Amino acid sequence: MVVSHIDSVKIIRNSAPYINAHRGKTFVLMFGGEAIEEDNFANIIHDIALLASLGVRLVLVHGARPQIDQRVALRNQVARFHNDIRITDKQTLECVKDAAGSVRAQVEALLTMGLPNSPMHGAQIRVCSGNLVVAMPAGVQEGVDYENTGIVRRVDVDGINDHLNDGSIVLLSPMGYSATGEVFNLPFTEVATKTAIALKADKLIAFTHEDGIVNEKGGLLRNLELNELYGMIEQPFYADQKQLLQSVISSLESNISRCHCVSYRQDGALLQELFTRDGAGSLISQSSYEQLRPAKIEDVGGVLELIKPLEEKGILVKRSREYLENEIEQFTLIERDGMTIACAALYPYAEDAMGELACVATHTDYRGGSRGERLLASIKTQAHKQGLKSIFVLTTVTAHWFLEQGFVPASLDDLPSKKKQLYNFQRNSKVFVLHL
Repeated sequence: MVVSHIDSVKIIRNSAPYINAHRGKTFVLMFGGEAIEEDNFANIIHDIALLASLGVRLVLVHGARPQIDQRVALRNQVARFHNDIRITDKQTLECVKDAAGSVRAQVEALLTMGLPNSPMHGAQIRVCSGNLVVAMPAGVQEGVDYENTGIVRRVDVDGINDHLNDGSIVLLSPMGYSATGEVFNLPFTEVATKTAIALKADKLIAFTHEDGIVNEKGGLLRNLELNELYGMIEQPFYADQKQLLQSVISSLESNISRCHCVSYRQDGALLQELFTRDGAGSLISQSSYEQLRPAKIEDVGGVLELIKPLEEKGILVKRSREYLENEIEQFTLIERDGMTIACAALYPYAEDAMGELACVATHTDYRGGSRGERLLASIKTQAHKQGLKSIFVLTTVTAHWFLEQGFVPASLDDLPSKKKQLYNFQRNSKVFVLHL
């Protein structure tokens, strides 16, 4: 696809708010050893380097399971697991150290690349790692001795922040060290989760084989809330993603507001997820990514931008900025990442126990997602609280949608007397009423 100069300018302008929002924030990124084996991994590292150049504080946590398996096989050893966690004996630990060191060197080399034809030409990115994760033995669980497999005891927050404050990327391996000088093999998902929680990171980002979190039909679940994950993690379909889902759950429960899951196979998925409104993977938040709320005076500009195309087509009556500033308290809207994508207004006629549903609008990019239904449900709740018995609407184009929502055709005589006096016969709008 050829991108024109105009498209390039639009992309830069649309990404600018996200660049400003992410600058100075702390992101923890985790990726398993499978991601490192992908041809696209070099592109991921270049995108990570780009994030660093934009002022994002980055902690990378890598896994190494397939690399460890390769070394175990080469030494004719048997890989042992319990509950999908590796049992690490002394011989296996040597494979872990070898694999983790090799992966770390590979990541550091890619982050250092500055050839003239590479994306990070001219950049100077420092990568720091070390004994930043303190571990302890996992011990004996369910009668199984995990030997040199450990769990995270403590993360050196001050040490990591010192590196981040110096402008370095921090790279953590799936290993930890004890006060007695022992080395432990750690699940990289646990290292990433405990690090994100300890740092009070702004985001935890996980790279996955799929586009993100998918349903049983392979459909991408773009927006999820924490409470949805509790049911998913118990489903057999998500057994292979249980550690990933548990990491996300633990992070969100510890007040990390947003977690992302993106594909390590799709070129540019990380940048698309972070710098576009709709992203490329799954966004999991503590609460709804799309917020339905009463409108405020600060929302006038967003509402005007939303309804302008519909006004130009004659679907909505034109409303001036002054009008909206005076009437904005009547509006309810749905906001998506700072953008108003749907709105509706309720004008009560208390003496007739009726209310007018007006200015119902949904952005063209977000139609078909039941947002109109959500707005209508909110308007009905407001009408009930105000003691109204019915809601009416005047429309020229969208009659069928209102019929689908339970409205019935009505006449001018059914309108409140004050509204009848203001009826615009030139528009010849149809009248529909919904009895509450």
